[in-house]
Amino acid sequence: MMGLGTIINSAAILAGGLLGHFTGKLFRQEQQDALTVTCGISVMFIAIAGAMQGMLRIDGGALVSGKSMLVVLCLALGTVIGELIGIEKGFERFGEWLKQKTGNGKDQQFVGAFVTASLTVCIGAMAIVGAIQDGILGDYSTLAVKSVLDFIIIAVMTSSLGKGCVFSAIPVFLFEGAITLLARLVSPIMTELAIAYLSLIGSVLIFCVGLNLVWGKKARVANMLPAVVLAVAAAYLPWTF
Repeated sequence: MMGLGTIINSAAILAGGLLGHFTGKLFRQEQQDALTVTCGISVMFIAIAGAMQGMLRIDGGALVSGKSMLVVLCLALGTVIGELIGIEKGFERFGEWLKQKTGNGKDQQFVGAFVTASLTVCIGAMAIVGAIQDGILGDYSTLAVKSVLDFIIIAVMTSSLGKGCVFSAIPVFLFEGAITLLARLVSPIMTELAIAYLSLIGSVLIFCVGLNLVWGKKARVANMLPAVVLAVAAAYLPWTF
């Protein structure tokens, strides 16, 4: 069944959010704050692992790094584009609309929780590659693995940040669902190099999400999202980074 992976992933996020919502009530405020920082540190280390996998290689028995210029150019140009478009404000407006429509108007953390959780579970190669596999082959295994990870992440985030995290299932459903439907068009674009570049830049953006969780909002990560598109485009340049 085409699209089953997206349904499983969205359901896992909802289930994780519900679990986190009820267990979060068991913690005092200082414990919830500690859990938020812990979640942020975990996200940062997951992101570092993904980024280092893309930047480090063994050359003649020595460990060397690369693709620094790719990271700098994609993030710089992508952030400029995102700031001009105002992607973060769009996310926040949608979050405000959801807050009102779901009867959570008094929840001051709702929008921030929604944006943070949405960026965490939407960014990354697993969402795109998994959705393509689901759309072309009917293979939802990658999205099923992602669902387990998202279940845990959203459960922890919801218990510390609030129920706004639960609604990250909406952008995940729309994003992965759209890619699944358009898989035959997107598939030729996503070469092995394009996926590698996307995974690297996506990991850096996820690191920024963790940074915001640990030290407060330092980066407007949504405005950095065009960097992912630029990373895919960079795979088609006549030179490698």
